[in-house]
Amino acid sequence: MGRPLPSVTATEQLAAAFGTDPVLPDGVRTMGDALLMDLAGICVAARNSDYLLATVAASDETGPCTIIGRAQGASPAAAALCNGTAAHGEDYDDTFEGGPVHAGAVIVPAVLATAERHGLSGAQALAGIAVGCEVMCRLCLVAPKRVHMAGFHPTAVFGALGAAAAVATALRLPAAQWVNALGIAGSMASGIIEYLAEGAWTKRMHPGWAAQAGYRAARMAQAGFTGPRTLLEGEHGFFHGFANTREGNLAAMLDGAGRQWLCADIAFKPYACGTMAHPFIDCARRLVAQGLRPDDVESIECETAEGIVHRLWEPLASKHAPPNGYAAKFSIPYAIAVGMLRGDAGLADYEEAVVHDPAVRALASRVRYVVDPANPYPDRFTGHVKATLRGGAVVEARQDHFRGGRDEPLSADDLAAKYRANCAYGGWSAAQADTALQVLRALPSAARVDLSALRA
Repeated sequence: MGRPLPSVTATEQLAAAFGTDPVLPDGVRTMGDALLMDLAGICVAARNSDYLLATVAASDETGPCTIIGRAQGASPAAAALCNGTAAHGEDYDDTFEGGPVHAGAVIVPAVLATAERHGLSGAQALAGIAVGCEVMCRLCLVAPKRVHMAGFHPTAVFGALGAAAAVATALRLPAAQWVNALGIAGSMASGIIEYLAEGAWTKRMHPGWAAQAGYRAARMAQAGFTGPRTLLEGEHGFFHGFANTREGNLAAMLDGAGRQWLCADIAFKPYACGTMAHPFIDCARRLVAQGLRPDDVESIECETAEGIVHRLWEPLASKHAPPNGYAAKFSIPYAIAVGMLRGDAGLADYEEAVVHDPAVRALASRVRYVVDPANPYPDRFTGHVKATLRGGAVVEARQDHFRGGRDEPLSADDLAAKYRANCAYGGWSAAQADTALQVLRALPSAARVDLSALRA
């Protein structure tokens, strides 16, 4: 026989914690404003990319919703899919330390599409963004590292639930429908990490797929469709399916829900690549700034977390010579090489010509790793680069945090500069970027969300 069902489930406790009109602390409002600007800029940067053009071509459902950077209107599901794909496609979007998940890339597209389709106010949209991001962050606490190790992308599978919570909150659904929305979304969640094998595009679409799934789940719940109350703790529930465990720490997820907002600490990326590579890039750049000449490097050894080896270090031969720009975004050896040789790891540093540059490949091939059993991942993202130079000298750099995160957040000026650079990369004029930014900054106080200024 199965375990007895609880009288009040974990999903019902989440619904009670957030309510239909949550009170948002100032830090959460600031995070929401930053997410809107950051993700809009990334969507513009990606607007002419091959993967987005393919997604748009396959999403020929017209409607009132905006695909950022494109002229045509779309259905809510199509807009959520396309914007979520654009927001995550360059791996330049937000992250949550403790996950990692890219909450904004899922939640913002889901909520904006909902707001445009249903005539919602900016306050409703901001509430949805906050709750959706918070749910995704809290889901990370239940079974750390196990979702990735089971072969799934946490952003994708947690994202479906987070998007359902976001849309249900924005629409102000009653608690029972809020719970049903998440229960329905549990059967829509998907996203495997086999993209790592050859740099295929599927990871790029994961947030978009989760965003449109959350929208559909919430709307089905609103129309009376039911989902399992025991989604999270059930014998055949979410974590049994996606983390291979029935022993997840649901108490950690629920502790402080509605009072302590984890999403206020969402981090913003300074580099256009996998999150855990960032501290290694900072270390590499610091050594060069201190006088290291890349041509003098004989070998590099990095201490790293065991939990990221299967995604960012192995198979080592393919990480030394990634087959394309997207695969390179998940290679720490490549990240270290471009950080040393080019002084950055931005959008231009993952273009195909750079990925196949013999000098970059030669330096990347000299990078090895050792697992540090005491590494604090996933609670903290750290970096270490120890370079042995020709002649035998050794130089070393360490970083115990993620730059852009809670210990060293990007400033408002940094985020605005990133937004403008992304808009320029995507072909927008400074005037277009300024007009869109005015709309985004006014959105939380808008009586009705209107994103027409972001179509171009």
